[in-house]
This record gives sequence, structure tokens and C-alpha cells, in this order.
Amino acid sequence: MIQEFKAFIARGNVMDMAVGIIVGAAFTAIVSSLVGDIINPVIALFTGGIDFSGWFYALDGGEYVSLSEAKEAGAPVFAIGSFIMAVINFFIVAFAVFMLVKMVNRLRAVAEKPQDVAPTVPAGPSELDILIEIRDALRK
Repeated sequence: MIQEFKAFIARGNVMDMAVGIIVGAAFTAIVSSLVGDIINPVIALFTGGIDFSGWFYALDGGEYVSLSEAKEAGAPVFAIGSFIMAVINFFIVAFAVFMLVKMVNRLRAVAEKPQDVAPTVPAGPSELDILIEIRDALRK
């Protein structure tokens, strides 16, 4: 069983997946900072600072000033605004990742493009052409 486990771990795709997960975890911090510190403030500037996270509905019918107050009181709530903000943040993150992948693919295509390909020298006559010329010369 230990040998099977070693064979499983030593496979290339498992190691690639592990590297992907580690890089993804590190990348999460970068994307979260991009969304929270750069993109959301710009969106807030254009929307007048609308924050959907304060939108909620208390299922017990109580009147609460804020979502945190309702949660402290133990009231069951539909946190509609938090859900809306999560969806908006998802689309922002998905677009940022899309743009990053697009940029990486473009850089990869430039890196893989053959550089300064030597001009091809036209090939001389083939062996068959030379034999045909010799035959024709011998007939004359």
C-alpha cells in the first residue's frame, strides 16, 4: 500500500496539481487585494459609494439598524446584500483572472514564436532530375 501511495504521489499530474494549489493560494491574496483595494474603490466612486452588504431582511419581523445588530440579537436574516456583493466580487475576480491568463498566453505565444528563422535555400535538382538529364544526354 505504501508503494502504491508513493507511485501515486510521484506522478507528474499530482505534483503539477500541488504546485497549482500552492500558487493559487498565493495568487488569491493578490487578487483579493486587487479587488478590495483597487477595483472596489473605483466602483464605489462611480456608484456613489453604494454598499449592498447592508441590505438584509430579518425573518423575525424585528426592526434592526444594521445586519450586525440583527445577527447579535440572534435574529434569522436573509443577507441579500452580502450575497449580491459576493456575486459582484466573483465577476470582478473572474474578469481579473481572465485578463491575467490572456496576458500570460500572449507572452507565451511571443516566447514560443521562432526568432530569426534562417531563410531556406532552394534545393538543387533532385536525384531523379539528374538521372533524367544523364539519360537524355546518353540518348543524344
